[in-house]
Amino acid sequence: QVQLVESGGGLVQPGGSLRLSCAASGFTFSFYAMSWYRQAPGKERELVAAISGTIDIRNYADSVKGRFTISRDNAKNTVYLQMSSLKPEDTAVYYCNAKNGRYNYWGQGTQVTVSS
Repeated sequence: QVQLVESGGGLVQPGGSLRLSCAASGFTFSFYAMSWYRQAPGKERELVAAISGTIDIRNYADSVKGRFTISRDNAKNTVYLQMSSLKPEDTAVYYCNAKNGRYNYWGQGTQVTVSS
């Protein structure tokens, strides 16, 4: 059974930091590209960051470049999103995604709220 379980969300003040984690199980983790998406109220889900399976290729949305870092630990079947210099506009539900050429899996999401 495929599972993606996000954790690490919460309430943080503007300028603060959070680290999200996504623990994967039920598939061969290293064969999948992993991504973080987010969806704010009333908006479409958008790609935040992505990392390839074995080759270290990373991509970021322009809105988070220089502030967020995606990483993965294939030994732990876990992908991370380190978020720094958080802004109120980063408030959203953050989703973990695993994808290869055939399958596409989603986690249940974790809420991140940036507010003073």
